[in-house]
Amino acid sequence: MTSAFFIPTVNLMGAGCLKDATDSIQSQGFKKGLIVTDKILSQIGMVKQVQDMLAERDVETVVFDGTQPNPTISNVNDGLALLTDNDCDFVISLGGGSPHDCAKGIALVASNGGKIADYEGVDQSAKPMLPLIAINTTAGTASEMTRFCIITDEARHIKMAIVDKHTTPLISVNDPELMLAKPASLTAATGMDALTHAVEAYVSIAATPITDAVAIKAIELVQAHLRTAVENGEDIEAREQMAYAQFMAGMAFNNASLGYVHAMAHQLGGFYDLPHGVCNAILLPHVQRYNAQVCPERLRDVAKAMGVNVEDMTAEQGANAAIDAIVALAKDVGIPTGIEQLGAKSEDIPTLADNALKDACGFTNPKQATHEEISAIFEAAM
Repeated sequence: MTSAFFIPTVNLMGAGCLKDATDSIQSQGFKKGLIVTDKILSQIGMVKQVQDMLAERDVETVVFDGTQPNPTISNVNDGLALLTDNDCDFVISLGGGSPHDCAKGIALVASNGGKIADYEGVDQSAKPMLPLIAINTTAGTASEMTRFCIITDEARHIKMAIVDKHTTPLISVNDPELMLAKPASLTAATGMDALTHAVEAYVSIAATPITDAVAIKAIELVQAHLRTAVENGEDIEAREQMAYAQFMAGMAFNNASLGYVHAMAHQLGGFYDLPHGVCNAILLPHVQRYNAQVCPERLRDVAKAMGVNVEDMTAEQGANAAIDAIVALAKDVGIPTGIEQLGAKSEDIPTLADNALKDACGFTNPKQATHEEISAIFEAAM
């Protein structure tokens, strides 16, 4: 069986690497960039910080700060219009997964034409997107380095999964100094998102020895540092280790893909406009309980990575221990216990299940589910 491994050409890590990123942008010869971000980062001055650093290097920028927490087709269209009107030759995404995904959508349509919905699915584009430098400010989604782009279709109330080698950023930037002082709730949600990426990649039917190695290390780092990052948002060591954790989890799922946690969470996000990381965190133990029917040995490895002594455990006992450890971590960092608390309704489960079964992320889940089984997982997660 053949496999391919996708990752940005350059990946900058560590405190202070934002300066290295702006130096690299200057050396690439780019003249005018569209910064895709959100209003909060504009308000706290982070966008201006990046603009000023680029201005010192004779690089002009214009700002699109209209990205919503679940970026939409309209967001992509609005950003694309600004890019076109200003003749930008590259794109910068600044923020977490939402600005990165929105920027990917803008950059992909800018080079390929048409509408962002044309690229739903796997490798639907003909050409690479406009060059994208992705500057990360949260430790969770890994969208700054993946070929995944998730855009909400407002008309259909679904999240479109765009999985395309042409949406891989040119440069990813993970400077933990940009992650300090983020709210505990955001830190918890994004950290559990990273854990979900690593676990789903590890049990994926497309896993390889490379993805296994980075997935397990990512799980170990999340277990070791997420609680600290949530408790003390100014702990630079915890922030840096979580940045590495989410990046390695991204390396894993960018190449092994995901599973039903994401396929189901996308529906909750698209239908109710709910936070992606929280949905993942709630669904993760329920989906892994389902997966334990076919891959208990893999989940036993997850338990070990989360610090459980599994030496005398059977595979089934180890799988249960992994699920217990996931639940304990989620509780410790303040994740809600059920999707009903977020506003999900039981009467919507048939529609949610229909759409989840069509989501490309579910194709690599270790056990393929029926509509009844997916519905039962949603119900258990209520």
